Amino acid sequence: MFARIFRPAKTAMQSGKAKTANWVLEFEAEAARRIDPLMGWTSADETTAGQVRLSFASRDEAVAYAEKHGLAHRVEEGHERVMHPKAYSDNFAYQRRKPWTH
Repeated sequence: MFARIFRPAKTAMQSGKAKTANWVLEFEAEAARRIDPLMGWTSADETTAGQVRLSFASRDEAVAYAEKHGLAHRVEEGHERVMHPKAYSDNFAYQRRKPWTH
């Protein structure tokens, strides 16, 4: 089994950063998913891929868990969000670079 350790990104459906503080250990699928001929559902032969996600408070805890259990793993570093502070009054500033369009 191969494990992927990462920090989840903020989803596009929310403005907050919920569920982005913890590190996640997720198993990658060893075999391709197949379509059930009767129902048309997608299924896999293993339950670890896509169903088992372990959360850890830090990156080191997740790596230690993977090494303790002999799991081959890859750590993916996330990108930090860069905040550009803005004020509402900047929309009406005299030195505005682009003209007001409406």
